[in-house]
Amino acid sequence: MIVVFLGPPGAGKGTQAQRLVEEKGFIHISTGDLLREAVKKGTELGKKAKEYMERGELVPDELIVALIKEKLPEEGKVILDGFPRTIAQAEALDRMLAELGKKVDAVVLFEVPDEVVVERLSGRRVDPKTGKVYHVKYNPPPEGVEVVQRDDDREEVVRRRLEVYRRQTAPLVEYYERRGNLVRVDASKSPDEVYGEILTKLGL
Repeated sequence: MIVVFLGPPGAGKGTQAQRLVEEKGFIHISTGDLLREAVKKGTELGKKAKEYMERGELVPDELIVALIKEKLPEEGKVILDGFPRTIAQAEALDRMLAELGKKVDAVVLFEVPDEVVVERLSGRRVDPKTGKVYHVKYNPPPEGVEVVQRDDDREEVVRRRLEVYRRQTAPLVEYYERRGNLVRVDASKSPDEVYGEILTKLGL
């Protein structure tokens, strides 16, 4: 089963994916994590991706398709998180999966207002030593833990990412609706409620 998670940055896709991994045995392929890993390792793909990410722009399709293909298991339940973001990427993904005799089974659209996203993301802080993520309001770091704000979590970058998301991703909703495999969840609810809604809509 291949499920695509679609929604703006900060909609809670990563949180829900993690729970499906732990409780339902999914494999989570997050393009954000794949890219950060490639950047950290300084691979050829990583160096190219870094230039785009620092400008708050999307990384080109061929870079991401190459990364995903490497990570895709032969069988099992998979969540693709953060990809596809455009019609061109969706078509590239469909072609790659077709070559492997697979297809996208369901697309979960996380719907959430912009202001909620801005608050969630601009409040995020990371402990550079452990990679653990905190939030200044909802999950403050413990006393004495030094945290930093990632460049792409700054408010002006978040707003730019939302604009890019809306411009490029809106047509995708229509693309998957035509295929009849799109389901919508209200991602402004609590994580438990969102998780329950996902399980119901995916028939898990």
